[in-house]
Amino acid sequence: MTTLFTHIKELIQVEEYPNKMVSGAEMKLLPTIKNAFLLIENNTIKKFGKMKDLPTIKVDKSMNLEGKMILPTWCDSHTHIVYAGNREQEFIDRINGLSYEEIAQKGGGILNSAHQLQLISEEELYQQSSKRLEEIMKLGTGAVEIKSGYGLTKEAELKMLRVIKKLNKNYPIAIKATYLGAHAVPVDYKNNKKGYLDLVINEILPSVAKENLADFIDVFCEKGYFTVEDAERLLKAGEKYGLIPKIHVNQFHAIGGVQAGVKFKALSVDHLEEMRTEDIESLKDSQTMPVALPSCSYFLGIPYTPARKMIDAGLPLALASDYNPGSTPSGNMNFVISTACIKMKMTPEEAINAATINGAYAMNLEKTHGSICKGKKANFIITEQIPSYGFIPYSFGNHKIEAVYLEGNPI
Repeated sequence: MTTLFTHIKELIQVEEYPNKMVSGAEMKLLPTIKNAFLLIENNTIKKFGKMKDLPTIKVDKSMNLEGKMILPTWCDSHTHIVYAGNREQEFIDRINGLSYEEIAQKGGGILNSAHQLQLISEEELYQQSSKRLEEIMKLGTGAVEIKSGYGLTKEAELKMLRVIKKLNKNYPIAIKATYLGAHAVPVDYKNNKKGYLDLVINEILPSVAKENLADFIDVFCEKGYFTVEDAERLLKAGEKYGLIPKIHVNQFHAIGGVQAGVKFKALSVDHLEEMRTEDIESLKDSQTMPVALPSCSYFLGIPYTPARKMIDAGLPLALASDYNPGSTPSGNMNFVISTACIKMKMTPEEAINAATINGAYAMNLEKTHGSICKGKKANFIITEQIPSYGFIPYSFGNHKIEAVYLEGNPI
C-alpha cells in the first residue's frame, strides 16, 4: 500500500540520514521543506521532497494537504500511564496548602497509587491503561516509555509490567518498558529501606528479566526516597540483566543523582527541576540525555527545568509528559511543548526537537522514530491549516491536529 501526500505547506523535521540527537545551538535548527510531498509505503517513509521534484509515480492513494503541515509524532520518553484509579483528593489537598512531601508523609502520593493498584486485577488495570494510551495516540504521541513503580510488591510490579507488554502487543505505538521498583519505600518496609531494596534486586528483578518485561531500569533518587548509594546499587544490579539505566533526579533536591547517572552511562536523567552548575558540567560530553517534564512543574507549582541555561551550555534536552496520577495527570505532549516555550523560554524549534528526535534518543528509538527520514516508521501528525509551526506551541489548549498516522495508518 503506497500513499502520497502532496502540496504539504511545510514538511517538518526532515533528515536524509538518521541523527542521534541535537544539542546546544543545533537545537535551534529545524530542517523543513516547504510545498513538499511525502510518500509512504506500508508502515515506512519511502520518499519526500519538494513538489517541483515529485516524479511521476503510481500510488494506491493520494491526498492533497494544501495549507497543512506534517511533522513526526511526539516521542514521550517518561510516563507512568499504567496506574489504577486517580489521586484527585491530593489535587484538592495541594490547593488547600499541603506540599507534595506532606501528602506523601500522610500516606498519599506513590503509596496511595500502590495501594489502589495492588487491589485491582490485571485485566482491569489493562482496560484503564489502554484508554489513556489511546488518548495520547490521538494527541500525536507515536512512541512512549511506560514505567512500573506503582506496585511496590513483587506481584503488583510484575502485573504492571505484563500490562505494559500487552499494550505493546496490541497497539501500533512503539512502547518501551521501564522497571521502577525503587519508586518509593512501601509501608511494610517503612523502617527497613535496605530490606526493600534487597527485595527489588534479589527477588523482583530476576523475575522481570526472566519474563523479558523491561528494557530499562530506573530509581527515584531523591531525599526521603533513595540515596545516590541506593541508586548506584540498583543500577549496577540492572546491568547484570542487560537493563539500560535511567534515573529520576533533581526533582526537589540536587543530591548527586546526575553524577550517578553519568557514571553508569544512563540513557537519560529525568526531572532536573533543581540544577546546579556542577550537574550541567557533569552532563557535558556524556551520552546521557537530560529530560525535562514541564507539565509536572506546572501541576505541582515547582520550578521548571532551567532549559535555557542547559541548552546555552551546549547540552541536548528532551521533553516528556510524566503522565501519572499524582503530579501530571495528562499525557498531552502539545501542552508540554507549549509550556516549554512559555515557561522555560525554549524556542518552537528547540521544543519540537526536544519532543521528537531527542525524545526518540531517550528511548533508544532514534533509528526508527523522531524525524521524517527514509526508512523510518511512517509515524506523523497532519496539522490543521496553520500559519507556521510556531502556531503549534502558540495555540496552547488547542492542538490543531487534523490526523495522526502510526505505522502508516490513520488512527
